[in-house]
Order: sequence, then structure tokens, then C-alpha cells
Amino acid sequence: MLPPMSMNGEYLRVTPAELDRALKDPEWAWGLVEEVLDGEGEPAPAEARHFTTHQTWHLLGFLLQRSAFPVDIVHGEEPLATDDWGYGPPQYLTPERVQLAADTLHRTTYDQLIQGVDPSELTKAEVYPQIWDSPASLEWASDLFTPLTQFFRDAASASHAMLIWID
Repeated sequence: MLPPMSMNGEYLRVTPAELDRALKDPEWAWGLVEEVLDGEGEPAPAEARHFTTHQTWHLLGFLLQRSAFPVDIVHGEEPLATDDWGYGPPQYLTPERVQLAADTLHRTTYDQLIQGVDPSELTKAEVYPQIWDSPASLEWASDLFTPLTQFFRDAASASHAMLIWID
């Protein structure tokens, strides 16, 4: 698989049974991803199985790590496969870790995440993409933070796990 032109953070909600199957058969998991991406259309947000943070994934990861967020929701925490799904292998979060992430996201605002951050920190840390030339650039991911929070809350309320990858 060839990497696309930009790097995007991707999420797929899966049931515990689907996670078990994905762990035993990562090729099946990639097929599920393709099936969902090809057929999802525009479901109600609570029913959406896929979410993307587009290119904001690295900024969100930097901000969440800086705030000592308890779950790595940008990269995942456990390896799912060794095959490259774009820019590295996919990882996953268990339903329990999705629940913890959802609870913590619910108590976190984007303004809290960017409080005290100087854009030069992002440049120095080489946060992708390199657009950190003004304080206003910190607002770039704000429009995706609330939907990401809701996506995790919906997944947690259904006791779903999460597949996570950068493509």
C-alpha cells in the first residue's frame, strides 16, 4: 500500500468480537476498514464507525501528551498488526481504554489544551504539518476536537474498542 499525499489520523469503532477477530486476522481488519469506508455514507454521528482528524492528528497528540492525557488516542496503545496501513502499523484501544478516553475528553476543553502553548513549541517539536507561525494557528484543530470527543463517547457508550492508524 502506498502512503497518500498527506498524513491523516483515522479511527474505526469495532465491537469486542470484531477486535478479537482483527487480532487473529489483521487482513480481515483491513478489509473491514475498506468496507466501512466504502459503504458508510453519512450515518448519524452516534452511529458512525469511522472518524478522521485529518492532518490535525499530530497537533492533537502534542497537546494531549502535554496535558498528561491518560490514553494515547492519537496512535493507540496496543499493536494490531505489523503491516503498514499508511504511515505505520495500526494500533488499538480496548473498550476500557476507550471509556477512560471518552470520560477524560468529556472533562477537557480545547481551550484547556492550548492554554500556555506557544506556537514556537510546535515548530521546535516538528509537529506536522509545519504551519505554526502565529498564535491563531493553535486554533486549527479546535473544530475537530468536539466531534472527536463525541465519537469516543458514542464508542464508549456502545462498549466498542477502537482501531487507530495514520494514513
